[in-house]
Amino acid sequence: MSTPRPPEAPRIPETVHSRRWVILAVLMLSLLIVVLDNSILNVAVKTIAGPAPGGLGATQSELEWAINSYTLVFAGLLFTSGLLGDRFGRKRVLLFGIVVFGIGSALAAASASPTELIAYRAVMGFGAAFVMPATLAILMNVFEREEQPKAIGIWAGGVGLAIAIGPITGGVLLEHFWWGSVFLVNVPVVIVALVAMVLLVPDSKDPNPGRVDLVGVGLSVVGLVLLVYGIIHGGELGDFADPTVLAAVLGGLAVLTAFVLYEKRSSHPSLDMAYFKKPAFSAAVAAIALVFFALMGVTFFSAFYLQSVRGYSALQAGLLILPLAVAQMIFSPRARHVVERFGARAVCTVGMLLVAVCLAAFALFDADTPLWFLGVVFFIQGTGMAHVMPPVTVSIMQALPREKAGSGSAVNNTFRQVGGALGVAVLGSLLSAVYRNEIEGTLDRFGALPAAARKAAGESIEGTLGVADKLGPAGKALIGPANDAFLSAMHVTALGSAAVALIGAAVVAAFLPGRPPKAAAEEHTDTGAPAARR
Repeated sequence: MSTPRPPEAPRIPETVHSRRWVILAVLMLSLLIVVLDNSILNVAVKTIAGPAPGGLGATQSELEWAINSYTLVFAGLLFTSGLLGDRFGRKRVLLFGIVVFGIGSALAAASASPTELIAYRAVMGFGAAFVMPATLAILMNVFEREEQPKAIGIWAGGVGLAIAIGPITGGVLLEHFWWGSVFLVNVPVVIVALVAMVLLVPDSKDPNPGRVDLVGVGLSVVGLVLLVYGIIHGGELGDFADPTVLAAVLGGLAVLTAFVLYEKRSSHPSLDMAYFKKPAFSAAVAAIALVFFALMGVTFFSAFYLQSVRGYSALQAGLLILPLAVAQMIFSPRARHVVERFGARAVCTVGMLLVAVCLAAFALFDADTPLWFLGVVFFIQGTGMAHVMPPVTVSIMQALPREKAGSGSAVNNTFRQVGGALGVAVLGSLLSAVYRNEIEGTLDRFGALPAAARKAAGESIEGTLGVADKLGPAGKALIGPANDAFLSAMHVTALGSAAVALIGAAVVAAFLPGRPPKAAAEEHTDTGAPAARR
């Protein structure tokens, strides 16, 4: 990468350097359970909605908040946790986060009511917020600069793997155990990770952290929580013009604006805003947000397409998405070689274009699309992401000095989380709006339905199919139109997702650095970072 970079940090001690790949494996284990559990709940929601003792009898709103309470706390604390890691030690923060996450998982598995589950999911989100940034920050302090792109590629591939195998793991557990097993499975993994971290992972922190920026930390937490809450609430209502949604979103943006202005004037800022003046840094941050906006939106509607329209089980649907994870596992660690040859700009632009094409391909899917075609689309999409996420993460992390790795990781993960939340909320709302418009005519022709049943049938394909099931043989007439309405809505939403990915392609094409001249690369080797150790 040719991103302008800070002065080189001292070389990493040989005792740490010699076990760097083992340390990365431990960090990946911690990362895996956090990211995996964030996707595994989507498989269990139908079971949790069932009556006791098989489920908790949760309503649709309660199920949504079981997911959103995690997201809200997680996103709101990401930036703060990165700062705390820089100040007090990333290993300490990581250990704290994984302990809290494990306790929250055990409590969630034992929940006796939807309210308890929502509360314990928030505890899990609190712990996860301290885990994810710390893993990347420690990575930057374990690997020398020349090996960081490879390590970050493996780290990014692990994130993609966890997103894809979450539904598979959940499906396997639910076929053999009760719903709480999707949370309880975290506990033994947490114990193994804790032991390995204590024995193998070194601590690191900023040697000169300066004064604590309490005002900046407070503004960042309040601003992010308000913004993410507004996004979530708007997605729930399907109306981003609702006064309560506008109040939260605009309030969050106002507080975050105040945060930026305060940080620019502060003598001891939590985040040096000068980094955003670097086009490569800002473009990388924007690319992170845009690619996850598009990805999480398509993940949201693809689950309904595979399970509701195609009739696959949760486990089967998870297996069908596996090519996306396989592609990321194959190509993410190798993306650095392509970047070295062609430059970050070309590689990331092509990657974003591949993602856009694959998202647009969903507009061609119907109820009979061959499975091999789905697999090819998912594989190419994963390939595109594998050539976007590692290079832009490297751009962000290498723009900051090593002692500020926690802050860089926090920025990376915060923009990813906010982008993903926006994708689910905005594209989910678009999907719901088009679906409601398409299904209304069928409901008008269907005859007299009770008001509550009609409202439920018009909200989503799951709602329509639920009403059809309750109506018995007469409800079969609703199934075909419901599938058609969903496919129409999915096609529109897919094109919206593709448009977002195209914007991302334009951003990276305009602002990411191109291929560095050979002479500059040789000069960098001679006068910059020392040659890699053998």
